[in-house]
Order: sequence, then structure tokens, then C-alpha cells
Amino acid sequence: MSNGGAKAAVAPVGGPLPLDWKFSQVFGERTAGEKVQEVDVISAIEFDRTGDHLATGDRGGRVVLFERTDNRDHVGQRKDLEKMDYPMNRHPEFRYKTEFQSHEPEFDYLKSLEIEEKINKIRWCQSADGALFLLSTNDKTIKCWKVQEKKVKKVHDMNVDSMKTMESGSIVGSSISASSKQYIENGGCINNDFSFPTAGFPSLRLPVVTSIETNLMARCRRIYAHAHDYHINSISSNSDGETFISADDLRINLWNLEINNQSFNIVDVKPANMEDLTEVITSAEFHPKHCNMLAYSSSKGSIRLIDMRQSALCDSHSKLFEDQDAPGARSFFTEIIASISDIKFAKDGRHILSRDYMTLKLWDINMDSGPVATFQVHEHLRPKLCDLYENDSIFDKFECCLSGDGLRVATGSYSNLFRVFGCSEGSTEATTLEASKTPMRRQGQTSSRPLRTLGSLSGVVRRVKGADNSGVDANGNTFDFTTKLLHLAWHPTENSLACAASNSLYIYYA
Repeated sequence: MSNGGAKAAVAPVGGPLPLDWKFSQVFGERTAGEKVQEVDVISAIEFDRTGDHLATGDRGGRVVLFERTDNRDHVGQRKDLEKMDYPMNRHPEFRYKTEFQSHEPEFDYLKSLEIEEKINKIRWCQSADGALFLLSTNDKTIKCWKVQEKKVKKVHDMNVDSMKTMESGSIVGSSISASSKQYIENGGCINNDFSFPTAGFPSLRLPVVTSIETNLMARCRRIYAHAHDYHINSISSNSDGETFISADDLRINLWNLEINNQSFNIVDVKPANMEDLTEVITSAEFHPKHCNMLAYSSSKGSIRLIDMRQSALCDSHSKLFEDQDAPGARSFFTEIIASISDIKFAKDGRHILSRDYMTLKLWDINMDSGPVATFQVHEHLRPKLCDLYENDSIFDKFECCLSGDGLRVATGSYSNLFRVFGCSEGSTEATTLEASKTPMRRQGQTSSRPLRTLGSLSGVVRRVKGADNSGVDANGNTFDFTTKLLHLAWHPTENSLACAASNSLYIYYA
């Protein structure tokens, strides 16, 4: 099969119809001409397992949490709609929940190296006792955060009723005059007059503590530091709820969430002589169901599946997934654009989605001969690779994601565009969306086609006069390489996408 950039497919015959995407919300929208501060640019985005919470991290080291609000309005209707066998078409709505400063800029005095506060990855952990837990990391340090509601309490009533105290005069001791007491040498008192005060005792009450308001508190539970010599590019929570991995360019470490002073090195690709180094680790993720399995990708375009039961140091892989280049197709840029920037397991754990510079590839973990589907993301940029290399855009690391049902995949591109592909058998879905309030705006620019995608654009790209960071295709669409959509996440149970365009968070539904 070859349509809309897809080579093959994996799901049942008779693919679903293309989704009609609609704008839902935007947080941090820019006004025209507004300059964006570097610290406000979003650098990580992640839904939790339920999809009721969304977290973003930015280059200023902050983590912002959002919670879904529309679920509460439908709780009573859910059973009635299930009885009617009628789908619930809910409009997803999120609201700002809280934010906290996760990381601060640091300085490594041993290496004379500045460590910036930018959040590289966020991963949710299992929640417990009504509290939310998540991991966040910058280049060197991982932190575990606990976010929960704390009630602010105040003492409402004092011990003594002031009105009655004033009426009855002084408290008990005042009714017994000091002069009437006769003391002996050892301090005893001969006069044992314990008569009650004439006006009676004042009214005594226990203090009453009341909760006047509820505040969200974010507390750092653990700091996992000093375990990586190189920049951390990935963290991933395990399905066992107890462990997680962190990966840098050359090593992958296994941590226990409750132990922050030691980790186990499970993958080490550092050669004895660094001059022999040919590839680095670019991304790593745990299997969603099997706690003993994980996958990691490399700068050479390969994915290795490893089983931690085989040995303590998993230098040997269980399976290797590589896409063989066509003979004679290699060039100076071949290895650079083959580098995988992100991998994600499908929810069922059967497939792995990978993103390199030009394509999305879907792999079946039971078939290591090649990808089962390949999707061209921005093939029209291939003639412009030299320019992209000169302005370093060729090293941009785009993320990818899969829908909860595994029928669709998505990834970002330039000009704040992102693409959604159908990967079920027979599907020709290949939609281009823009991170704006009119996401389908790019679809209606040509009258000849109801749905126009980047896959159908001409490969002819010419330089725009006076602008080195943009290109136009034969249809006149301009592509700006300075506005790139690197980070996006798919809701785990619904067709809803959250994506980050600079400092703005856009949410769409279909």
C-alpha cells in the first residue's frame, strides 16, 4: 500500500474514516507581534494514564499541571448512555491546576559546565491516596514530585468565653486571698479552703480547628542525581510502579523510585576508546505491560529490544530493528537524517513507533525484518537538506505519539504544523494540521482537493528572497524553519491531541 506517504499497514481491514479535527483550547496564546521569552518555551508535554491530567515543562525549569473538568458533568449520564449504546461525544476541557519550579540553573565546577534548568522530559507515575506523582528531568538531575491537596487549618474558638470571664471576675485563684493562707516552713499550707468561687467557674471550651481553604502543594520527594556523565535524553516509568529508567548518550540506568542514592547501569555502549564511538543512545522506553522489557533507539536509526532477565548488563539485545537503505541511495546526510529522535510503544505493547528526521516508522516487535509502515512527514524538504544542515535545523528532535486504539500516529513539523496518519489496513488518512485556532486551515487552500497533505506537496522547493529559514513549494505554501512543533501527546483513551507551539499549549479533539 502506498498512499499519503504510507508504505504498509497493520490493523484490521477497512480503515476508519479520516478524523475531523476541531480546536478545543489554548493556554498561553500569543498576541500578534508579542515576543516570546526563551524561558517560557514549552519543552515537554505528557498526559497521565487516565488522561485527566496533563503536564508541561518549559525551558525555565517550571512544570505546569492541567486537569480535565468536563468529566464531572457527565458522570450521571454515563450509565444511561451505555444502556443506549450511544457514543459520548464529549468536548475535552482542561483548566490550569498548579505549577511549581522543578529545576534551577546549576554549575558543575568539576567540568566547568553550566547545567540549564530546561525540562527535558516529564513522566507520570502511579497515583496513590489522592496524590499525583511525576518525574521530571533536566540534563543531569531527575526529581520525583508529589502533588496533593492540603487543607489550611485554623483554630476557630479559644478556650475561655471572654464575656463570662469578665462577669465572674478573676479565675479560680482570685477567690482565695493570699492573706488568708497560712504557710509553714516546708511550703505547705495549713488553710485547706477549696471553696468554689461565688460567681461560679468561667465557661471552658476545647478549641475548634476548622479548614478554611484547600491549597495544592507540590513537594519534591526524591532527587536522583550524579548518575549521568552525559545529558539525559529520556526517562520512562515501569509498569511495576516501582522502578524507572533514565538514559543519556551512552548509558541507561535503572532506578527504584524509593532509593535515590544508587542506580543500576543496565546498558553501556561507551567504547574503551572514545575514538571508536560510532553511535549514541537517543531515546529509551519501558514496555507498557512487561516490566522486564524495554527498547532504546540509536543515532544510526536502529531500535534494540532488551530483556532484563537475560543478564544484569544488557549489552546484548533480544531483537534489533533496522530499515535497510536502498542501494546507491546514501549521501552525506543519510546518517544524520536516519538518527531516531523519539520512540513510543503502542498501548498494547505490540508495536513501536519511531521518528527520524524525515519519516515516521511503525514496527511490529514480532517482525524485525523492517518496519510495517513508513510515513513521509515532510518529504518536500529533502532537496533543502544542505540549508537545513547549515542552520542546524537538521538536528531538531521531533517527538511522536500513537492514539490509544493504535489506529493513528502523529508527529510535528515546521511552520507549527503537525501530521496525523492512519495506520490501519486500507487507511489513506494523512492529515496536516496547524497549531492555531483553525487547525484545518491548510486543508482548504486548494479547491481541487478536499484534503491536502504534506505528502501530496511537490518536491520542488525554492528559496524565498531575503529569508534563509523558509522555503516554498510549487503551490506557494511557505515553510518557516524557525517555528517548529517538536512536542505533542495523544490522549490515552480519546481522539484528543495536545501540542506545544513555542510557549502556547493547544488542545484539539476529533
